[in-house]
Amino acid sequence: MVTTPPLRPTAAASSKPRVLQLAIKEKPALYASYIPFFPEGGVFVPTPHEYRLGEGVYLLLTIVDDPQRYPIEGKVAWINPANAANHRPQGIGVRFPADDKARQLKVKIEEVLGAAEASGKPTSTI
Repeated sequence: MVTTPPLRPTAAASSKPRVLQLAIKEKPALYASYIPFFPEGGVFVPTPHEYRLGEGVYLLLTIVDDPQRYPIEGKVAWINPANAANHRPQGIGVRFPADDKARQLKVKIEEVLGAAEASGKPTSTI
């Protein structure tokens, strides 16, 4: 009989989520960063750091003309590597969690974007 040692969690799986800050000060930038095709909503965060899909991140998000900082514990759901095609910026797409706080943030973002969201233009840089 062959036995294998128990699997240990990877460093990414066992560590606390990394903290990211993103301040989006203008409506066009919010429009470009918002990811509406995630059911819970999400945003693209430019970052030179490497992440893995599914990795937890703690995002402190500030949006257009709102002094409040929105803390979100999201997951990496998209990765643009360095030197991505079409000159896309390096960074990650952070999917919001399925909780009330994130739903309220999604509503807030969509209220700020208003009619711009229905324009048919691509919303995210991913």
